[in-house]
Amino acid sequence: MRRGRAEYVVKRVAFAVVTIFVITSALFFLFRLVPGDPADRLAGPRATVADREEIREEFCLNDSLFEQYGRCYLGQLLLHGNLGLSSRNHRPVSEVILQKLKISVPLVLTGYLFAIILGIITGVLAAVRRRTWFDRSSTMTALVFYSFPTQWFGLMLLLLFAGILPSGGRVNIFAASEGWAYVLDVAKHMLLPALTLGLVLYGEFTLIVRSSMLETLGEDYVLTARAKGISRRRIIWRHAFRNAMLPIVALTALTLAYVVAGSVLVETVFSWPGIGLEFYDALRANDWPMLNGITLVLVVAVVLGNLTADLLLVKLDPRITQ
Repeated sequence: MRRGRAEYVVKRVAFAVVTIFVITSALFFLFRLVPGDPADRLAGPRATVADREEIREEFCLNDSLFEQYGRCYLGQLLLHGNLGLSSRNHRPVSEVILQKLKISVPLVLTGYLFAIILGIITGVLAAVRRRTWFDRSSTMTALVFYSFPTQWFGLMLLLLFAGILPSGGRVNIFAASEGWAYVLDVAKHMLLPALTLGLVLYGEFTLIVRSSMLETLGEDYVLTARAKGISRRRIIWRHAFRNAMLPIVALTALTLAYVVAGSVLVETVFSWPGIGLEFYDALRANDWPMLNGITLVLVVAVVLGNLTADLLLVKLDPRITQ
């Protein structure tokens, strides 16, 4: 059993590493296969001949494509974590991404935790009160929110709460820059984008939790626990919910990576200065090094999310390796 589990883990980790390597390589060649001279795209229309030559030297554009890939891209990335320089401000891409992630992660985690807590509560209650008005209303509400496009729902919240809550940016530049007043100001600006992420995502959690709980509540051991006179609350949370955790844990690990990627739309709508808005600005400015770096980070997040889900599943259910 242990040998089979170890082999499964090694295979999943190896598959994740190979996937990241393939996608990393594909991103390099895709960005350089775009029609036109890369130096012109990086330099902009107002650059001089000297500026273009400097950019060619800086980004190794005078070398062959495979030399650029091996020496200037893959070598720098693996050995130094260097993703190049932004063509907009000539700052290291890795430094900008790290700075923007520190702004995006609190937003994503706030909306994500809200979705998990609300989705689990409503999903469990809907399963326990099956075929009641609560089950029907909560399921319908979850389906409605789950069907909303994220950017459209964010715009609707902007229209509804404009003038009541901050609708753009991360802080008020005229407010306090430290202390509890600063924390409260950031929380107010975070409320609408976090609600947008959380409410759209909670519907998926509600539906999965309800389905998993309904299946578990019909098992023989639950009926046996009821026959023994065990309290209803203990049966629901100690027996049924614990055994229904398998798809919930998988969904939690999988959706986190996609929420990070999906925050691009939310941050753009609410002008939240995180990695999503940085991606949008880089796209408008043809900042290819920044686009490549952010895309790589988002892809790695998705792959690691899938790997985490696989490892958690094999931990919770060893039968997967059989």
